[in-house]
Amino acid sequence: MEDENMGEGEEKFEYEEVVKATENFNPKRMIGKGSHGIVYKGLLPRTVAVKKASSLDSLHHDDNSNKLQNEIRVLSILRQSPHVLNLLGTSHDSFGNKLMVMELLPNGSLHDWLHGSRKPPPSWTKRVEIAMQIARAVEFLHEGKPMVIHRDIKSTNILFDSHMNAKLADFGLAVMVGSVVESPPSQPAGTIGYIDPSYTSSAKLSPKNDIFSLGVVLLEIISGRKAIDVSKTPASIVEWAVPLIEREVVEEICDGRVAVPAYMAGGVGEIVRLGGRCVSEKEEDRPCAREVVMRITDVAERVRYPLWRSVVMRSIAGMVGFTRNKRSKLFLNTSSHNTSSVITVKQVLSLWD
Repeated sequence: MEDENMGEGEEKFEYEEVVKATENFNPKRMIGKGSHGIVYKGLLPRTVAVKKASSLDSLHHDDNSNKLQNEIRVLSILRQSPHVLNLLGTSHDSFGNKLMVMELLPNGSLHDWLHGSRKPPPSWTKRVEIAMQIARAVEFLHEGKPMVIHRDIKSTNILFDSHMNAKLADFGLAVMVGSVVESPPSQPAGTIGYIDPSYTSSAKLSPKNDIFSLGVVLLEIISGRKAIDVSKTPASIVEWAVPLIEREVVEEICDGRVAVPAYMAGGVGEIVRLGGRCVSEKEEDRPCAREVVMRITDVAERVRYPLWRSVVMRSIAGMVGFTRNKRSKLFLNTSSHNTSSVITVKQVLSLWD
């Protein structure tokens, strides 16, 4: 029997089944610990992740249980997205304490990859892809009905599936806007280094709060620097990066562990400046999620089809019967000195008629 608040694709799992799948929540099965819950690996019969509320003491357990209930409610309402953690179903013990059964994202977090011992750090092509996937996750939340404001976007809440695709997770603090069952939170919430200062000062909830956090993540992806690093001055990535962006020395922000290919330099710079806009002190100066997606997608397209591949595209154009004039038009604005120029398949097709 399915929970009345859950979507059609989600199941109600027997508690005994979940206990068996996790070997009675064996610590050896623990694969993660979030802001309000502990995650275990289980077999039901597919491999899944099972999340239960943390219970250090009764006060924290009640608070964490409420966050877990909220996470279940939000994910149950969301339709499936390739960029958001997928809820498979729920279970509950004899006391009514709920558990989440989720898809397993086995390849760790973005925080682990950027700042942990994992080698090597992500390539620049992969960084652009991750940025695009997370921006699409935020767009999906902000343009849904009801709108969802995540309130805790950060690199530890960005996890990778078996194909190394990034997904946004941990919806314990999320708020549904425009839902009759949702009441505005009385207090701001989030993580230091990622939380929007204008949210903490005014307690006014806005999708632009998420955009600020997304901007921090974009700067983190490009720089390889933590959102808050007390070993550096300034400790805040925002306070460090914004002056560099204003001085137009964005190359100093790029992660020095991996050389930026010449053909990607322009696109990486665009993402840095986009991150700077996202963390603007003025909410009205921040882009919406859709614009962030559009601009990163444009960069990603240029990464796929840099100028040095134009010879291949020229050959394709010739093989499919382009006239000389159309080929001239296609390459008219392409200069050997402009390493960020691109030719996309869409452009080739647009010249066909």
